[in-house]
Amino acid sequence: MPNAPYVLDMPARRTSCVVFSSPHSGRSYPQTLLNRTVLSENVIRSSEDAFVDQLFSAAAEFGAPLISAVLPRAYLDLNRSAEELDPALVQGARRSGHNPRVASGLGVIPRVVANGRAIYRGKLTMDEARLRIDTCWRPYHARLKSLLAESLDVFGQAILIDCHSMPHEAVAMASNAKSKRPDVVLGDRFGASASIEVVDRIEAAFVSAGLNVARNAPFAGAYVTQTYGRPARQQHAVQIEVDRALYMDEANIVPNENFALFQEILRDIIQEIASIGDDPVRLAAE
Repeated sequence: MPNAPYVLDMPARRTSCVVFSSPHSGRSYPQTLLNRTVLSENVIRSSEDAFVDQLFSAAAEFGAPLISAVLPRAYLDLNRSAEELDPALVQGARRSGHNPRVASGLGVIPRVVANGRAIYRGKLTMDEARLRIDTCWRPYHARLKSLLAESLDVFGQAILIDCHSMPHEAVAMASNAKSKRPDVVLGDRFGASASIEVVDRIEAAFVSAGLNVARNAPFAGAYVTQTYGRPARQQHAVQIEVDRALYMDEANIVPNENFALFQEILRDIIQEIASIGDDPVRLAAE
């Protein structure tokens, strides 16, 4: 297992209240996981937000930190509560009410990857589940909280950009004849996790780059946006989902011929997003 559960790319000087986070781009697969899974190395990566940390790597250039997972989502899902343990996978886990994420096998320790394909034969012990949470989940979220607290302290507000990618087929299924297929989906939990002014600025950055943007459908945000989005306290959280077909070969999980160009497009978008909050008085008055 890697020594650190995350990589933190800090700017030489923080000039932005924005924090970028990539919780699903981890690609360091522990041998213990590979030894136990029934899936091939390619299939187990199907739920990974491959290369998203690379797509958003320009954040530090514009005064904003980027925190990225090291370990993969198939091992531990940082966009879930630490209490979302799946009784169908973890021995001794208790069922507490109906949780659709856990029921579908997508708890904090996932039971399945994309398209419901089971990761393991049999169950994991509670000790193993708790070890993953204590050594990976808790350090990541502790550092993310401290980054947001620093933004609030220095800039008077914090904006968390929760960076993800979405399968092209998910985008296609969410589209209809009356709406253009989105390249990007912004999730603010239908206005609960961020102010409309912040989300409008983020959407404008993508639209000005020629990308089609939708909000909250089919992805409105999960644990990260729900937990850290507190707009009444000047702490905003917005989930960004980017269509994987724009930059990667999904079948082979490799960058496609458009990767460098799309990364450059995102660089300009990141610069614009990082500038949100440069004038907090004006933003608050809008």
